[in-house]
Amino acid sequence: MNFKCILFLLVSWISFAQNGEFPSAKVDSIVNRIQLPVFPSYQINIVKLGAKGDSVFNNKAVFDKAMALCKKNNGGTIIVPKGIYKINGPIHFVSNVNLRIEKGAKIKFSDTPQDYLPMVLTSWEGTMLYNYSPLIYANNCTNIAITGEGTINGEGGKTWKTFKEKEEAGKNRSRDMNHNSVALKDRLFGEGYFLRPQMIQFLNCRNILVENIRIENSPFWCLHLLKSQSVTIRGVSYKSLNYNNDGIDPEYAKDVLIENVTFDNGDDNVAIKAGRDHEGRTNTATPSENIIIRNCNFKGLHGVVIGSEMSAGVQNVFVENCKTVGYLKRGIYIKTNADRGGFIRNIFVRNIQLDEVEDCLYITANYHGEGSGYQSDISNVHFSNITCNKASESGIVIQGFPDRKIKNITLKNIEIKSAKNAISNENAENVLMTDFFIGKRATVPTSAK
Repeated sequence: MNFKCILFLLVSWISFAQNGEFPSAKVDSIVNRIQLPVFPSYQINIVKLGAKGDSVFNNKAVFDKAMALCKKNNGGTIIVPKGIYKINGPIHFVSNVNLRIEKGAKIKFSDTPQDYLPMVLTSWEGTMLYNYSPLIYANNCTNIAITGEGTINGEGGKTWKTFKEKEEAGKNRSRDMNHNSVALKDRLFGEGYFLRPQMIQFLNCRNILVENIRIENSPFWCLHLLKSQSVTIRGVSYKSLNYNNDGIDPEYAKDVLIENVTFDNGDDNVAIKAGRDHEGRTNTATPSENIIIRNCNFKGLHGVVIGSEMSAGVQNVFVENCKTVGYLKRGIYIKTNADRGGFIRNIFVRNIQLDEVEDCLYITANYHGEGSGYQSDISNVHFSNITCNKASESGIVIQGFPDRKIKNITLKNIEIKSAKNAISNENAENVLMTDFFIGKRATVPTSAK
């Protein structure tokens, strides 16, 4: 591509970001460069290796052997046929592997924390550290997939659930290590710190596909895309209602397509993150960017969230053609505070149907009223064609700071049929509202009598 073409695309993109038009060409260019994984022809059925789908037998060694055989053959497909396969410990991916969980098959993980030791490099609420292994874990892998119409069950509602009330000391220790730049090798957690592992985590991976599976009963976040790029998540369904059961968490992630997903989660459906505080603000941290969310059904705490752990920045997020199938606390929620720094910019949301929410659209730079010294920049956020039947609290909330205002917000063709509070807008500039209705639409004025 020559310089003139590059300059034209850049100028076009800046124009879209300023006038609020949904940049469909930009979305198409991201989708076109996302690479689906490819796999060698080698296949292995776990039953042929001695697996038993009786929900009792521990199949950990069988899955480990299947991964080892794939590695020996430079990759392949691991077939999990109908049955319930208990696994006392994690599945660790190697490159070029498709874990195909067929219809009627369920992988059911143990809930014994010691089964997920030794510790692995991971992240917990925006801080890199060593902790229990995620139940399905890939580190520095290329061309990996979880496919099929089967189910993954994390057994998160028993032992792991009890960790929630015990996690405070470990959580605070991790944040102190973040703020004080403690060496990564010394950030050791695991036993005694009660930080729950994610269900599925891809760390430093490329060319990822998760398709058509069902995710249930996660201990913590369900699907964590950490420092990974070229990711496709489609046709997935959820029923995971434990504490902090976010559906999908892209963090320091790039070029991500999330489509045709049916959420039913105990927390955020999609939560876009980019590291926390000092660690996220370092020169080596990278923003989460080029994330597309489309044709999804939302159900849970919030639909799409950006933040609050976003210190490396979030940009170029495109949400379209989504709807709710039940109650949400907030439809679209952008949140940061004065501890985070970083930026949130170039966010485009269109064609969203919400039913009943607490708040419809919410943008705050002062989340929980916390922090000082590191206010975030929020700019170029655009909403169009949004409908909502009822907001039990606020229709629209925009909260900046007097010395760091939120800039360039467009609200076009917005209809909220009922709201306790219509709009709260403070410390924002260049907020443009067009065809904007909260409550009953006005008709022609009545005449004087």
